[in-house]
Amino acid sequence: MKITVLVKQVPDTEEERRLDPATGLLDRDGSESVADEINERALEVALRYKDANKGSEIVVLTLGPAAAVQALRKALSMGADSAVHVVDERLKGADIAVTAAVLAAAVQRTGFDLVLAGNESTDGRGGVVPAMVAEHLGLPLLSSLNTVELTAETVSGEVSVEAGSLAVSAALPAIVSVTERSAEARFPNFKGIMTAKRKPLATLTLADLGLDAGAGSGISTVLTISERPARTAGKKIVDDGTAAAELAGFLAAGRLI
Repeated sequence: MKITVLVKQVPDTEEERRLDPATGLLDRDGSESVADEINERALEVALRYKDANKGSEIVVLTLGPAAAVQALRKALSMGADSAVHVVDERLKGADIAVTAAVLAAAVQRTGFDLVLAGNESTDGRGGVVPAMVAEHLGLPLLSSLNTVELTAETVSGEVSVEAGSLAVSAALPAIVSVTERSAEARFPNFKGIMTAKRKPLATLTLADLGLDAGAGSGISTVLTISERPARTAGKKIVDDGTAAAELAGFLAAGRLI
């Protein structure tokens, strides 16, 4: 089985994330970038299948600037067999629609039996890219799975819904996204880190994907941004016998009761 895993380089969630006031785009120099943990969980699902099925192949794929290669290198050190990096200056600031279209083209070019991804990225939180890729490719989508079971012909798992959970399945090829309740990602070992340097890593542009005719024309333009206002001090109520009435008045003024 050939499994393609979508990965992404994102700002470290432990640090402050900012937009560039001049462009409205993410300030990538404002914080350290790391591989998105949710996609590493998707990779872990693929790696566990490969552990039990030695003939399997895992390809990791990302779209992003040159620095995004770091996420691919980590995925290779974890056990992926090869990597594909879609990088093109015309994709700078690509929105969800453009991202999904380009990823779908790259996935189709690479070839696959199954595509795995996280259900939503840590930075954008859109949560729709896997579904849009599935739509472009005309394939079934199993979204936000907490568990994943793979065979040579099918994929199945459990998804949480408001009233409990559902067991879902689909024939391959298919697109699957996983949640933070799925398999916890392994750490790269020394052997993996060393062998990652010798694994294939291909770079693709829009022209390579046959998308050079205005593929980036749908990129959203940010017209204005504003800083989040500083948090103000709260109101302190001292109980002098009127605290209950004062508290009720405060909540009523804020339309909280």
